[in-house]
Amino acid sequence: MHGSKPPSAEAAAASDWSEPTAPGFAAVRGVLWAALNFVQAVCTCVWTACWIAAALVMRVVTRGVRVPLAMARRCWAPGMLRVGGMRVEVQGLEHVDFSTPHFFAANHQSIVDVLVLFYVLPVPLLFILKEELRRVPFLGAYVAAMGMIFIPRGERRRSLDNLGECRRRLAAGMSIAMFPEGTRSRDGRVAPFRPATFLPAIDAGVPVVPVALEGPGRILPPGTFRVRPGTVRVAFGPPVPTAGMERGDRRRLAREVRARILETYRNLRSGSPPNVAF
Repeated sequence: MHGSKPPSAEAAAASDWSEPTAPGFAAVRGVLWAALNFVQAVCTCVWTACWIAAALVMRVVTRGVRVPLAMARRCWAPGMLRVGGMRVEVQGLEHVDFSTPHFFAANHQSIVDVLVLFYVLPVPLLFILKEELRRVPFLGAYVAAMGMIFIPRGERRRSLDNLGECRRRLAAGMSIAMFPEGTRSRDGRVAPFRPATFLPAIDAGVPVVPVALEGPGRILPPGTFRVRPGTVRVAFGPPVPTAGMERGDRRRLAREVRARILETYRNLRSGSPPNVAF
């Protein structure tokens, strides 16, 4: 029809799972997917437990976190991607000088985001995480031993103290990734960013790298283990310098980084090459 718009990439992807099928076949397909997801869940637990144990041992042996974090990047994350049937496409890494620490700010769709960033960033990487993860058996011991930074909900003073620890990690030469929305998106929209999460980058004077992630929400939606194979596309924008900024600039910095991520994210969703020239 004249003037009609072509279907979006999301609509095309959704149609793959909504085609009319015979009731019997649909039931069988549902059972097969459930069985596959169960196997993937078991493999995920076993694989993760093995590498956590190995990382904790190496943490003691090397008395540092760089080797254990390299194990997450080179071993754990690639294995998890294969278990989930995921492919990763990366653009824009040439914007980042990995010889110096950076503060990576990304939109948040799924727990898949963490393993994708581990996989694509060629540096020992720390994350700013929710306090609740510290209480998860075994996993909590790992993330604490690796030096991850925890942010408690509703406790402003403790949050600011922990963000100060984040600044010290940056000053020591570590790179940090965080999701300034504060929670995973359930509809693909990028929520407003929390300005306080940018304070460590301002205090340490390190650049903030905008990171757009497209696809994790379809592969593993929040609150489920309904894994579906697919491609995650990651685009890095030019770093936003923080040299000379003061704490009062945190809201302006948050708006600028979000605007860059939004522009890149829209380009990724449309299937066109990302445009990060601002």
